[in-house]
Amino acid sequence: MAIDPALLDWMLDADPALRWQVERDLAGAPPEVWEATRARIATEGFGARLLALQDPDGQWAGGAYFPKDFDFHGPEAAEGAGQPYTATTWMLNSLREWGLDPGALSGTADLLAANSRWEYDDLPYWGGEVDCCINGYTLANGVWLGADVSELAQWFVDHRLADGGWNCEWVEGSTRSSFHSTLNSLKGLASYEAATGGSEALRAARRGGEEYLLERRLLRTLSTGELVAPWATHFAYPFRWFYSALKAVDYFRDAARLDGAVPDPRLEEAIEVIRAARRPDGTWIQERRHPGRVWFEIDVPAGEPSRWLTFYGTRVLEWWDARDPVGQ
Repeated sequence: MAIDPALLDWMLDADPALRWQVERDLAGAPPEVWEATRARIATEGFGARLLALQDPDGQWAGGAYFPKDFDFHGPEAAEGAGQPYTATTWMLNSLREWGLDPGALSGTADLLAANSRWEYDDLPYWGGEVDCCINGYTLANGVWLGADVSELAQWFVDHRLADGGWNCEWVEGSTRSSFHSTLNSLKGLASYEAATGGSEALRAARRGGEEYLLERRLLRTLSTGELVAPWATHFAYPFRWFYSALKAVDYFRDAARLDGAVPDPRLEEAIEVIRAARRPDGTWIQERRHPGRVWFEIDVPAGEPSRWLTFYGTRVLEWWDARDPVGQ
């Protein structure tokens, strides 16, 4: 279905971090157009603002995953308060996902190797730590910035659980995979494979993790078939570490392109959840803002139509609706 021109214009009226993706993936603009917009990320808008906040030692907010001034025993650490999203890993995630040219962060990989340590056991930054989500982010960010994260890639092979996925609480004895942890691990593995070619072992781990989610239709428990939790069908941007059907289907779009494959039919229920959330005017609503400290807001408050969610929702539906039924 063709995109309403007014809806497309509304999505294009955005920060360069979003605009170039709309130009490339929805508007069909030629490379010279969207590449020029993408180049602006380093000099204007959200990307330039985050770059200006980087510390001389390569970090943001003085910390790897948490800001240096974070009180792990204070009110900000209380249940429901929401973790802060101002430290290094979160900023690298944003800049990478927005499409910043890594050349704008020249020298950052070396600075982080020299100066940044994880809050967990003071471990060196590019070696990762024990949390699957954190390690997934670090794997993607490291290969993007040119750091040697090959040992961290192998970590995911070694720590995949028997049911196929990953769980950040494995270190506390969990033996059942988590939707959140599995998706964030998969995103890291796919980024690494796309950049390096990966290996048979890494591909097997990635596809095993994908199967974990596909067996559950991206939404349901395997044991009872019930919806895994309300968060699976609630959409918010930035995605952060939280799982949603939209974030998951967007990953499977990327993975299918990486593999040269058509959409897996088991995505259909998640696709229909996404489709049902689209309003008559073609937009998706920001359903919540994840609580926690930020440098500045990226998207609209809860209850308002979101350009970011509308972009992601429109893109995955176009991909799904254009599939080749014969090739499935």
